[in-house]
Amino acid sequence: MRILTKARKNARRLVSAEELAKVKPLPVWFFAFEGVLGAAYDLCHAWSGAWTVVLAFAAVNIVVGLTVLRRRIKLVKALLKNSRTRAIAFGLVAFRMGAHALLGAAGAQVASAAGHLLFAAVMGGATVALLWFDQRVTFRALGLSVPA
Repeated sequence: MRILTKARKNARRLVSAEELAKVKPLPVWFFAFEGVLGAAYDLCHAWSGAWTVVLAFAAVNIVVGLTVLRRRIKLVKALLKNSRTRAIAFGLVAFRMGAHALLGAAGAQVASAAGHLLFAAVMGGATVALLWFDQRVTFRALGLSVPA
């Protein structure tokens, strides 16, 4: 089986099944970094010093991505360019705005630290779960085995 992929801008090459079989999925713990970034808004509202922790997580994410997961950098880039990943990002932003708007309209604005921490946990968990699911869908579409 041969699949046509973009190797460079406007240049295409065929990828063999052997090359595709070598691609390994990103571990779920890697998506936890994105989960923290997805929860950053509410974390910063719950604790004013959280922005330093979020920046530290972003730096660790970059370092881990460029060192430990160096062999999987193409997969990371492919997932980031994927239209489903963009839809997930916009969907999470829309969910957050919609939830805050609905709660505000109902007179139950999230103003406490506990409320923001709860929102952060929901947003972080949703981010990790959706990115993991997106990766599984991509691997299944390519006919690759996905560990459970």
